[in-house]
Amino acid sequence: MKSLLEILRVSTRLGLTSFGGPVAHLGYFHEEYIRKRKWMDEKNYADLVALCQFLPGPASSQVGIGIGVMRAGVLGGIVSFLGFTLPSVIALILFALLLQQFDVGSAGWIHGLKIVAVAVVAHAIIGMAQKLTPDLKRKALALLALVATLLWQTAYAQIGMILLSACLGFLFYSRQKDDSEERVSFPVKRSFAVICLVLFFGLLIVLPLLRESTSIHWIAVFDSFYRSGSLVFGGGHVVLPLLEREFVSTGWVSEEAFLAGYGAAQAVPGPLFTFASYLGAVMNGWTGGILATIAVFLPAFLLILGTLPFWDAVRRNPQAKGALMGVNAAVVGILISAFYQPIWTSTILAPADFAFAAILFSMLVYWKVPPWIVVLTGAAGGTLMTLL
Repeated sequence: MKSLLEILRVSTRLGLTSFGGPVAHLGYFHEEYIRKRKWMDEKNYADLVALCQFLPGPASSQVGIGIGVMRAGVLGGIVSFLGFTLPSVIALILFALLLQQFDVGSAGWIHGLKIVAVAVVAHAIIGMAQKLTPDLKRKALALLALVATLLWQTAYAQIGMILLSACLGFLFYSRQKDDSEERVSFPVKRSFAVICLVLFFGLLIVLPLLRESTSIHWIAVFDSFYRSGSLVFGGGHVVLPLLEREFVSTGWVSEEAFLAGYGAAQAVPGPLFTFASYLGAVMNGWTGGILATIAVFLPAFLLILGTLPFWDAVRRNPQAKGALMGVNAAVVGILISAFYQPIWTSTILAPADFAFAAILFSMLVYWKVPPWIVVLTGAAGGTLMTLL
């Protein structure tokens, strides 16, 4: 019990102070958990970070969960997650409830935030593509996923491309060898891990089927958030196009409210995935915010708990590694597809929009301006553009 209270206290402090996105969060974790408290050694922390970068989902949140598990078992992972995540969840749900009292539809700064989204997501996808599609075969897999999901914009297209790319990755890369000699073990039983993995894949397949066969609104909402949380590699910014396709294109959330929440999510500490909490609250109040939070983070929980005991073996297994390489490449194509439609097509409507997007992209990528300053610049620029 003492360990759990300590985990809650430390993780909550991090949740209140950790600005700057996933990479910054990993730095805060290293300083607090590894250097100060020595809850893990450097090697195990590096192994945990490598695993979480390898998996889909919010990498920094998964690292936090993993540290909690290493410290106090599965319950420690849950407490660590709650401490790090709840501050931004509460802040964004409150913002959503307040926003409903105002009309943001005609605000000039909304268009500026849409252009910020173009710059931020483009940066995230470019970085991910460089890392996950370094050769022609994986570029071809990404292109195949891009074309398929653009022409057939359904959940089945996304899942189908993931499965096909896993098979192709198995064929293309199953002979690659891993020369790593490091070994690591984690305190999670393999039987429990198997249950978590079965749940992860089972929900990914069953939820779209339930959605199509029933008219229950909350199942459709849960499916959209769960699938978005399951397909994201490369940090929280990359979830933006998936969420916009799921909620703006369907009419569940207005584009103005979506972009207002995105700006707010940039301004609060903690994981950017809590943007889902805001979207849920916009649709269905605070209960919708809680449902969205559970749905978008559940894949991260199931994956980290399901892979911890097997990570050492999986990263050395050529067949499994090849399949995952194919999946990673397909996700790049899926995200480029979602980036084009609806983000690009609904935002870059004139030469001035493209010029402003290029400026914001340069601020973020080349001048290393903090994201919250880029967001404020975008809002101010959007306001000026409507006045000129």
